[in-house]
Amino acid sequence: MIDLRSDTVTRPGRAMLEQMMNAAVGDDVYGDDPTVNQLQEYAARLAGKEAALFLPSGTQANLVALLSHCQRGDEYIVGQQAHNYLFEAGGAAVLGSIQPQPIDAARDGTLPLDKVASVIKADDVHFARTRLLSLENTHNGKVLPQAYLRDAWQFTRERGLGLHMDGARLFNAIVEYGCELDEVARYCDSFTLCLSKGLGAPVGSLLLGNRDFIKRALRWRKMAGGGLRQAGILAAGGLWALQNNVARLADDHANAAWLAEALRETGADVTRQDTNMLFVRLPEGTAPQLGEFMARRDVLINAAPVTRLVTHIDVSRQQLETVVSHWRAFLRG
Repeated sequence: MIDLRSDTVTRPGRAMLEQMMNAAVGDDVYGDDPTVNQLQEYAARLAGKEAALFLPSGTQANLVALLSHCQRGDEYIVGQQAHNYLFEAGGAAVLGSIQPQPIDAARDGTLPLDKVASVIKADDVHFARTRLLSLENTHNGKVLPQAYLRDAWQFTRERGLGLHMDGARLFNAIVEYGCELDEVARYCDSFTLCLSKGLGAPVGSLLLGNRDFIKRALRWRKMAGGGLRQAGILAAGGLWALQNNVARLADDHANAAWLAEALRETGADVTRQDTNMLFVRLPEGTAPQLGEFMARRDVLINAAPVTRLVTHIDVSRQQLETVVSHWRAFLRG
């Protein structure tokens, strides 16, 4: 099966599984799981942050971050298409009474700072208190410019706001920048990292920030049901991923670029390709037929009027050649 629906579908390889099976474990609610502690300390060193916290999912990591930054009646400024606004079931509003203030992102995925400034609320009893700017990097595959990250950091310092980054695929951005994680992490107060997307671990995300922030986050994680016991078995997979699967993300980006060009040669309308994602506009009414056609040939896609294809560790160039062959056959009718 060739699965291009997302980079969340990857399975742990043998080396990762062996490390998971041999992981030293304890009770992480007591703070004595050595492998969880090792993962958190390793990630914090990479990021140049004081502390990190292991959580079961990226959605919970973002929720805990927002709960740790904001109180009831506060608001965070966020993109209209951002994951922690649109795709996380409204958790911040429902569970934290935190009001989102969404704005439209620019074409490059950034939130224009003049637009951000225009929605910051005055210190007035009529308004929610603006506390936080939340960015996403990468955003729908797009890498936010490093100069923008520096500007956004300075902007929030001047206005007394926190800055959180949903960095579920931040390492895809790091590979594109050609820099180290700490060179980007310095421009936010907190950020998340997903271990179960392109990095290939089966489960887990990290939240990083200073010690006081992570201390607050630890309480919120417990309240949100994220306290785990012998979690070292899971953390070992994440640690192996951080140590072995970051640089190889460049292969996914190269495969996505190759696939985009190959599909264009078939006549497919590839609208753009960024990092490990490409987007194909389908002729009207053909999405269901394409999805069924591919599924019968053991290719899984989320067929839609604009179809997103995502490359990852479990899809080889040879398999992508097979996908292109099937796509060409579909277009021929």
